[in-house]
Amino acid sequence: MARRLLTLLAVLLLALTLGQPTASAASFANPVKSVKGADPWISYHDGNYYLVTTSWTDVITIRKSATLAGLSTAPSVQVWKGDAASRCCNIWAPELHFVNGRWYLYYVAGQNASDYNPTQRSHVLESAGSDPMGPYTYKGQLNSAWMLDPSLMNVGGRLYMLGSAITGGTQNLVIAPMSNPYTVSGSYSTISTPTHAWERQGGTVNEGAEVLQRGGRTFLIYSASGCWTPDYKLGQLELTGSNPLSASSWTKKSTPVFQRSDANGVYGPGHNGFFTSPDGRENWIVYHANDSASEGCDNGRTTRAQKLTWNSDGTPNLGTPVRLGASMPGPSGEPASAATTYTVSNRNSSKCLEVAGSSSADGANVQQYACNGGANQRWRLEDLGDDTHRLVNVATGKVLDTADCSSADGADLRQWSWLNNTCQRSRFIATDSGYVRITNQATGKVADVANCSTADSADVRQWSWLNNNCQQWRLNPVQ
Repeated sequence: MARRLLTLLAVLLLALTLGQPTASAASFANPVKSVKGADPWISYHDGNYYLVTTSWTDVITIRKSATLAGLSTAPSVQVWKGDAASRCCNIWAPELHFVNGRWYLYYVAGQNASDYNPTQRSHVLESAGSDPMGPYTYKGQLNSAWMLDPSLMNVGGRLYMLGSAITGGTQNLVIAPMSNPYTVSGSYSTISTPTHAWERQGGTVNEGAEVLQRGGRTFLIYSASGCWTPDYKLGQLELTGSNPLSASSWTKKSTPVFQRSDANGVYGPGHNGFFTSPDGRENWIVYHANDSASEGCDNGRTTRAQKLTWNSDGTPNLGTPVRLGASMPGPSGEPASAATTYTVSNRNSSKCLEVAGSSSADGANVQQYACNGGANQRWRLEDLGDDTHRLVNVATGKVLDTADCSSADGADLRQWSWLNNTCQRSRFIATDSGYVRITNQATGKVADVANCSTADSADVRQWSWLNNNCQQWRLNPVQ
C-alpha cells in the first residue's frame, strides 16, 4: 500500500511539473555590454529588455533585445540629447521607471564637458506613451544642489526620490517625498552615511541606492567606497520602520553583500539595478565592474548580469560576481536564441536596405528591395563606443559609406571597406513608433529613399532631415 501511495505521489508530482510552462532561455556570457557599460539599468517590458548606461556625453541611448544575450550586439539608439546649457553634458546613471502607463527616465547631467563634476544635477524625462524608446520630453530638475544617482521608490503606494549627496562632509544616501514621478514635494533627508570601514575605502561614499522588494519587505542595495578603487562594492539597507524618510527606519547590514572576486577576476562591482525574468520567476542583478584591479571609475567598466537568490530569512543573496566569459543560462522564459544581425526596413515602403546584387566590390550600390531574407539584406550594427555604429553587411563584410565623404544632399550611399572614418559612422536616433533616422556622423544627414519611391531597387542616398517616412527605418532583429 505504501509503495502504491509513493508511486501515485511521484506520478502526481511529475504531472504538476509537466503542467508548468517550459522556461527556455538563450545562454549568455558577461559582459552584457562591453562599451560604455557603467551604471547599468535594465527594464523588461512587453517582450524586450531595455538597457541604459552612462554615456559620458550629451546623449542617452537605449539597447533593446528579446534576450539578455542579444543586448551585447543590439544597437544603441539615441532617445535623448541634452537640450539646455544647464544640463548639456556628461550624462550619468540613467534609469527607466514605468508609472501609470508612461516611462520616466531619470539621469544626471552637468553644464560642460571639462569641469563637469561640481555642476552635476539630477533630472527627469517623461515618455509620450508606453514605449520605453520614447519620444521623451523634459519634465524638470529634481534638486537644487549637487546630487547623483536619482532612483524612484514606491512604498505603500507613495513615491520617493532616492539620491546621493554631500552632507556633513561625506557622500550619503538621501531621500525625499514625491507628489508624482517628476515632482519632489519635500526636503531631502539623509538615511545612510558611510560608517563602516568597508564603506570608506578610497572615499567615504554611499551612492546608487536601488530598490529590491519581495514578500512585503523593502531593501535598498547601494554602492559604497570609491568607484575608482577595486573595493567599490554593494551594501544593504532594509526598511524596518514605518517612515522611509527617517534614518531610524532603515537597518544597515554590517557586512557588504556583493564585492570583488579576485578568483574570478572581477573588481569594483557596483552601481547595480534589478530586473525580473520574462516569466516572473527569477530576480536578476545588473551591475558594472572592471576586469583588473588597476582600472578605475571611467568608461572602461563593462555591464554584467547574473541571477540572484533568496536566503531562508527572506533577505537577498547576491552571490559572487561571475567571471567574464563564463557561459550561463539566460533568464527563464526567454526565447531560445538571440539575434545577432538585423534587417533595416523603410517606414514608407516597408522594403529592406541591401547591397545591390550581393556584390563584394567597394562602391557597390546600397538600395531598397522587397525583404527576402538574403544575407545582403542583413547587417551587423556594431557599436563603436562613441554613440555611433558601423553597419556591416553580412554577405560582404563591408560597411555602409557616404560616397567621397560628400556633405551634399543626394550623395550616394554605398558599401566600402572599413576605413574607420566618420563618413562610415552612423547614429541611430529614435523618432517614434519604433523607427529611427540613420544619421551620418560626418555630415549630419540621413539615409533617404530617393524621391520616396516604393519600387524595388530604388536608390538610397543621404539627405537633410525632412521628418518624413522615407527617411525613417526600423531595425528588425533576425533570429
